[in-house]
Amino acid sequence: MTQLPPPSDVKLGLVIDLDTCVGCHACVVACKGWNTENYGAALSDSDPYGAEPSGTFLNRVHSYEVQPETGPAQQVHFPKSCLHCEDAPCVTVCPTGASYKRAEDGIVLVNEDACIGCSLCAWACPYGARELDAAAGVMKKCTLCVDRIYNENLPEVDRTPACVRTCPSGARHFGDLGDPESAVSQLVAERGGFDLMPEQGTKPVNKYLPPRPRDADEIDILAPLLAPVATDGKGLVAWIDRALSALPGGAR
Repeated sequence: MTQLPPPSDVKLGLVIDLDTCVGCHACVVACKGWNTENYGAALSDSDPYGAEPSGTFLNRVHSYEVQPETGPAQQVHFPKSCLHCEDAPCVTVCPTGASYKRAEDGIVLVNEDACIGCSLCAWACPYGARELDAAAGVMKKCTLCVDRIYNENLPEVDRTPACVRTCPSGARHFGDLGDPESAVSQLVAERGGFDLMPEQGTKPVNKYLPPRPRDADEIDILAPLLAPVATDGKGLVAWIDRALSALPGGAR
């Protein structure tokens, strides 16, 4: 079985803001694209355009409707990928040493040349963050884009995980969570960042920021944009409105 290295001072990871994630799946697409089309380990698909498509993804977004104790129900979009745990059970259960944790920055990786596809690491992971690539026959997982973050051939602005770089709402943050003065550590402290399923004792490096409660009387910022465009019965919009009204059933 694989041994974990001593805890590292540097703990690279993600901070995900559940308040600002809009569930657009841009991070999912960027992750799939980078790892399939660029320097990462290709993520295969099976029958992608058929009746029963399936594929390997290192990052997924789940959406839930939650009911806070006070205030209205709200939808929460929950991105999930490998959490690069300090006490990673996926590493210690690996029979070949293929799954390992880097001592220098805490990133958990898979050596695909040594992986036999036994899936023990997937069974050991309490977060369901690993996927067996059916075509390659090996386990794959988020690498924090280790091939990007240290790549000096890339512009400095691109030396961050693909999911972070592409997030349009700024919901994903990357940095050293082992440094209490880092931007990500301060963000966690200010917003009450939390571990996913802390009762598992895995000590995940990645943190989540909780969604802010919504006010039931909050003004709908879209309301002004939804006001009628034409009220005088003139112009192109009014003509379209009359044309649609003339359809069978008065479809509008």
